[in-house]
Amino acid sequence: EVQLVESGGGLVQAGGSLRLSCVVSGFTLDDYAIGWFRQPPGEKYKGVTCTDNSDGVTYYDDSIKGRFTISSDYAKNTFYLQMHNLEIEDTAVYYCAAVRLLLKNYYCTSSGVRGTWDYFGKGTQVTVSS
Repeated sequence: EVQLVESGGGLVQAGGSLRLSCVVSGFTLDDYAIGWFRQPPGEKYKGVTCTDNSDGVTYYDDSIKGRFTISSDYAKNTFYLQMHNLEIEDTAVYYCAAVRLLLKNYYCTSSGVRGTWDYFGKGTQVTVSS
């Protein structure tokens, strides 16, 4: 059974840091692009970062560039989102996601997160207070 389980969300003051984790089971990350989506209150969800190790592409949305870092530990089948200098606008439910690389250079590109991703976690709430 495929599962992605996020953890690490919570309440933090503006300027603070959090690290989200996503533990994957049911498949290995080797043939997948990975990413993080978020859904702020009252808005649609959006892919904010992704990485495709098959072609060395990593993408960050302008809203998080320079503050967030996506990383992975293949041995643990886990990937992470390190978030620094959090802003109130970062308040959202964060979802980790993965997609099998059936199409090259498609799902995670230098210009954004694209296409329909295969697997999502259930989400973890991040709330940034003033």
